[in-house]
Amino acid sequence: MTGLTTPYWMEAQFLRREGWDEAVYPFNLPVVRSLHSLTFHPRVTFLVGENGSGKSTLIEALAVAWGFNAEGGSKDHRFATHASHSVLHQFIRPIRDAKQPRAHDGFFLRAESFFNVATYLEQNAGSRYGDRPLHEQSHGEAFFSLFENRLMGDGLYIMDEPEAALSPQRQLAFLAKLHQLVLARSQLIIATHSPIILGYPDAWIYQASEHGLERVEYEDTEHYGVTRNFLNRRESFLKILLEEDEGPAPR
Repeated sequence: MTGLTTPYWMEAQFLRREGWDEAVYPFNLPVVRSLHSLTFHPRVTFLVGENGSGKSTLIEALAVAWGFNAEGGSKDHRFATHASHSVLHQFIRPIRDAKQPRAHDGFFLRAESFFNVATYLEQNAGSRYGDRPLHEQSHGEAFFSLFENRLMGDGLYIMDEPEAALSPQRQLAFLAKLHQLVLARSQLIIATHSPIILGYPDAWIYQASEHGLERVEYEDTEHYGVTRNFLNRRESFLKILLEEDEGPAPR
């Protein structure tokens, strides 16, 4: 098997039409304000950025614009425990290749609402997600049960912080699963903080910052730079950080 050469989702266009107001959320986010289109790699596209940069708002809007449930799941999952997603998806137009067959499979994995998705799946999806109920497994085990039993390939998969429940060793295992999906003609769009997951080769990385969204190389991401510097100079980092937090010595 070989990976896709033409993506299922080629580009997301952001439409400046009635209702787009750069003075209010989410349109006032730097990552959104200057964004007119976002082109996707046919295999793996990463979104990275500091907390509050807007990357999760963006990937949530992409998922809903594609037709996924805002809290996660596949296109046929329709439930809501708390409707907190923004209206940004209403201003996104997905651009597909007319010659490319539509994806046979798809799933939106959102770490922060995975508990709600797991409850829905246990009640409605039978054994499609493994032999053990997801709530009887650890958070990381439940993630991997979903990866192994639900994501079958020939699909578009959107993920928001899949590393949230995974140890470094499990993140490496996730990379292997990601590659299996790529070889099974899948396209993945992933928001992550993990420098391990970001290391997947031949992927596009978009970094969100106060300047907007820009494509960067792996070694130029803040995640790689901070992690590398800490591991190489751990004692110096800790000395600076902990000395700054120390108050006056007790009498």
